[in-house]
Order: sequence, then structure tokens, then C-alpha cells
Amino acid sequence: MRLLALAALALLTPRAAAQGTAADYERAAGLGDRVRGTVLNARVEPHWFAGGDKFWYARQTPGGGKEFVVVDAAAGTAGVVPERTLPADGQPAPQPPRRGRRGAGDGPRSPDGKWEAFVRDENVWLRDRQTKAEARLSADGTPDDAYTGRFFWSPDSAKLVAIRSTPGGTRKVTLVESAPRDQLQPRVHTLPYLKPGDPIPQPKPHLFDVSARKEIPVPDALFPNPWDVSYEHWSPDSKRFFFLYNQRGHQALRVVAVDSATGTASAVVDESCKTFFDYTNKLYLQYLDDTNELLWMSERSGWNHLYLIDATTGAVKNPVTAGEWLVRGVERVDPVGREVVFRALGLHPGQSPYHVHYARVKFDGTGLTPLTFGDGTHAVAFSPDRRYYLDAYSRVDSPPATDLRRAGDGRLVRTVETADVSALRAAGWQPPERFVAKGRDGTTDIHGVIVRPWGFDPAKKYPVVESIYAGPQDHFVPTRFAPVLSEQRIAELGFVVVKLDGMGTNWRSKAFHDVCWKNLGDSGFPDRLAWIRAAAAAHPEMDQSKGCGIYGGSAGGQSAVRGMTEYPDFYTVGVADCGCHDNRMDKVWWNEQWMGWPVGPHYAAQSNVTNARKLKGKLLLVVGELDRNVDPASTMQVVNALVKADKDFDLLVIPGAGHGAAETPYGSRRRADFLVRHLLGTDPRR
Repeated sequence: MRLLALAALALLTPRAAAQGTAADYERAAGLGDRVRGTVLNARVEPHWFAGGDKFWYARQTPGGGKEFVVVDAAAGTAGVVPERTLPADGQPAPQPPRRGRRGAGDGPRSPDGKWEAFVRDENVWLRDRQTKAEARLSADGTPDDAYTGRFFWSPDSAKLVAIRSTPGGTRKVTLVESAPRDQLQPRVHTLPYLKPGDPIPQPKPHLFDVSARKEIPVPDALFPNPWDVSYEHWSPDSKRFFFLYNQRGHQALRVVAVDSATGTASAVVDESCKTFFDYTNKLYLQYLDDTNELLWMSERSGWNHLYLIDATTGAVKNPVTAGEWLVRGVERVDPVGREVVFRALGLHPGQSPYHVHYARVKFDGTGLTPLTFGDGTHAVAFSPDRRYYLDAYSRVDSPPATDLRRAGDGRLVRTVETADVSALRAAGWQPPERFVAKGRDGTTDIHGVIVRPWGFDPAKKYPVVESIYAGPQDHFVPTRFAPVLSEQRIAELGFVVVKLDGMGTNWRSKAFHDVCWKNLGDSGFPDRLAWIRAAAAAHPEMDQSKGCGIYGGSAGGQSAVRGMTEYPDFYTVGVADCGCHDNRMDKVWWNEQWMGWPVGPHYAAQSNVTNARKLKGKLLLVVGELDRNVDPASTMQVVNALVKADKDFDLLVIPGAGHGAAETPYGSRRRADFLVRHLLGTDPRR
């Protein structure tokens, strides 16, 4: 009888022994509903009173209600008030202004209103806006090198800069939609899609004297091979025209100044790099006309910082920021007060180097004043008069809090709200664990998170699965609070899921980032293996007896296959979704930025097509037939290589799906099934 009672009790105990069961799938699928409405007051939306010393906001209360709170910033007090007492003209906090290229003289009309520039037969023409008389300004435009309609007038309307550009390559990708919703027969789609090494548009500026109706030649020795020409700008006195030249290959950046009288070009800023400039993330240029200066962003010190440049001589007047931390972005520049408000990473020792903080500094590099302090990643919203700001911050393992601070010195006025997560905890929430271990060099800290099932049992063993994305454009370990991470849905099936940022990802030192250069196949794997082994040594529940699983999409799909072919005894089960498996097959801009130009043998050496023959484990390839981001042929070429190598693998082609096919309901279920079947050894969803 005692044995029967124990058996009955075991049947009634949740998640008795099995993992990857139908109940686990159901629980994973229901996480969103389970946590809906369980976090209160994660955000504070301020409505400022006229005068700028008070604001009100709506506070959530348990049961779905709300109350209204007025905060007196001057007095540091707060209190609940009736809604009818609130002013009708509450002002939302202003957003930071966005930088743009366009100025008063950008566009077809001259600043004095007399002329309108336009393109006809690939050349520049002028039209008198009063008489409608027309005159041709250029004669060298051709279909293969035409003027584009990008015009930049000098402030005095005497000179005009027009951009002429070659068209670039004509490569197209063809997609077959096998089962359109509105017809029986397949539909063919084609889209322009340049790939690494293809000819690209070559924009170059041309200077014209309007009254003389002639071009003033500008030698292109300083901008011979442009990837892009941007940040066009005239000096207020019309004597110089500036632009930023980004050379193809991204190893030269120049701010070029053109003398409007002679056409002579000189480099105000001239930077070269042995690896690459991260122009998509770490490019900032602001012209300070009143003082003839530039505010310029550079990694020349090994860390991303701001510099003040003399716009006449090109000399660095001084670093604006400096140190073994970096500028994440510029929020506001005050040319009158000569200070910058910016976002920073690594500013506070002892915190994660990926936590976003805010600070202020003078143009001369003095007066560095942190504006945020709490251990987390921050977002700041200033009051309309910028005397106060709300500082909202959280961590992946800690719910949001919102502080009110004084802008002058960053001093805390009061904590306005701390999110209420009591209902979330009652729903079973288990926060991810932040974990730090040394990387490949034994000295560099590698940061990641460990995600466990909410019903985690420390006495049990859980196979380890890595969620990977190693693209060099960013870092990918979550730093902000979220009730449910995407990895949690995999963990609920009976896994411990890990995610980390190895070397080669962004927003650490330049040396940390440079690991990716011509080396995307690295994907930080030497750091990943060291980190996962350290985590497993610290947590005995992490079971690697069947190896480690891995899954990812896009560049993560590329890395998932790379991990299984380069480290086949470590990564034994993988799912690769819409991978850019060969960097010669993917879009030109993303791949040339990290893999370099011209295309060299390193492209082929790191291709998953080249290395498919090394596969030993269980692999599922997923692809959407209408992927417009990554050419689906990239996946099919891996398939071809696996077939030729006589390798067993699974392939899922989803009709009608685009990029991220494994995130569709069916693709997501098949990915989960594959991991459960091969790492847990159970029949999925039984």
C-alpha cells in the first residue's frame, strides 16, 4: 500500500521526472498569457506643469485600476490627487533632436530664392524661378555617371555642389513563391541585391560657379573610391564646402574641405585604420560653425570617444571624453554652453560594461558629470526646461525603477516608482542569472546570462543549449528587465539556455571588437566554450553529457553551423535559421564592413559551404523561401555541400516565409522538437 501511495503521489507531482513533455510545451506556449499584467509601473510617463517644477503621471494599481500622482520636483514631494485637479496642458518631456544632413541650402532651390536646380538628361540645369529661363550647368553627365539630384547651395547662392554617381551593379536575387495565397501557380519575385565585391554606386561632389555657368574642378585624390559621401555642409561665409568621405573597405574616413573659389580639397580629418571603421554605429560629426570647430567621434585611442577638432587646421584641440570606457551615443550638444550630454558604457567600474549610463562633459574635456548611477541600464527623459530629468533603469534580473534627479549635478530628488513584480513572482518568474567568466585570453571578462525553467529543480540535470547571435554590429545579451526572455520558451522544455557576448561583438574596446575583422567564422567561440565550461563547473545541474545544443538565426544561423563544424565534439545538436552561411552570398554592406574589401580567400575559408564536410552532430536547417534579407540560396548551398559530403541532416523550407522562418509558430515548434528529441531523448509533445 505504501508503494502504491508513493506511486500515486509521483503521478500528481508537477513535472515528476520527464522533460520535453506535452505539459512542458503547453507551459512554454502560455508564458505570455501567464505574465500579462503582472508587472505594474514599469514606466513613468511625466506630464510637466507650466513652470517646470511639477509633473503628474498615472500610477497603476492592483486589479487594473490607476491613480494620479503629482510630483513636486522643487520640494521633493509626491502625492495622489483627484484626476479633476490635473492641468489640461501637461507637457510631455521633449525628445532629443535628431541629427540630419539637411541644411538651409540643401535641395533644389537656392537660398536667395532665385534659382532652382534640376537634372535633365543626366546633367545639372538651372531654372530662373521668375523668368522660367533655363540654362545647362554641366555637360559631363552620362547614363553611367549621372547627376543624382542631390544639391547643396552655398549660403550666398553663388556656388552649387551637385553629386554625380555611377549606378553600381545590377545583381538581382530571384525568389520563387511556391504557394501564393491568391493563385494556384507559383509567383517569381526579383529584387536588387548587391553582394560583396559587386560594383557599387560611386558618388562624388562637383562644384559649380552659378553666375559663370561653369564647373570649378575638384581633384578627387582625397576621395577616389567612395563607399559613401555624406554630412555635406557649407561654411556660413560660403568659402568652404565640407563632406565626409567613407572609403570602400571602411579603412579610411576623411572630412574633406573644398575651397569654393579654387576647388582645392584638403583633409580636415584624415583617419586610417588597419581593420575597420564601425561607420554604422560609431560615426558622429557635428559642425560648430560659430567657433570653426568639429565634434568628431573616433576609436583612435582604442575606445570610442569624442574629440574637438579645429576646422581650419584639422588639429585635435583636445579629447572631449577619454578613458577605458566608451561613448555609446550623443544625446545633446550645447554649442553656447559648450557641453555634451552623452550615453556611455563602462562608465561605472564594478557594473556590467554593457549598462547604458548618461553623463555630461565640457567641450574642453573638463567637468565630467555622471547623470545616472544605479546598477542597471538607463534611459533618461529631461523636463521641458532641462532642469530635471527622470532616470529609468533596470537589469535583466532586476525590475525597473524610476528616479527624479537634478540636471545641474545629477543629485537624486526622489525615487518616483519601483516596479511592482509581486504578481510576476507569484506566477513563477525566475530571473535569469548574470554570469561572468574569463575569455580565451584568461583575462578578459565575458558576460552572459543563464536561463533556467521557472520550475527549476536543482537536484535534476538539464542539457545546455546556447542561443547564439554573434554579429559584430552590437552586443546581444539582454541587459534590461523583461518578464519573459525569448530563451525562456526553450528553457521551459527542460533545458538550461545560455546567451553570451564573445570577442568580436560590439561595444567594448576596439581590440575586443577587432577579433571579428576578416574573421566572422570565429564568432567568439573560444570565449563561448570557456564561458560555458566555467558556468557548468559552477552549476552541476548543467548537463553536457550529450554535448551542447546551439541555435540561432541570420548571422546566428551562420554561427550555429560554424560551431557544429569547427567544434563538433562540443556542439552536437543545432538549429540554424536563415543563416548567411557564406559571406560572399549575403548583402554587400553588412559583410564588407566586417570581412573587408576586396573579397579575399578568407571569405571562402570561413564559409559554411566550404566546411560542411566537417559536420558530425544533428543539424536542422530552416529557411524561408521568400527571405529578402539573406538570399535563401545561402542555405541551399550548404544543403548541396552536405549532400555531396554524404552527411545526414534535416531541412525545413517554409513556403511563403521570410527572414526568421524559425520564429513562425510552425518553425518555432519544429526547432523545439529537434532540440528535445536529440538532447532530451524524448518524443516531443507526448
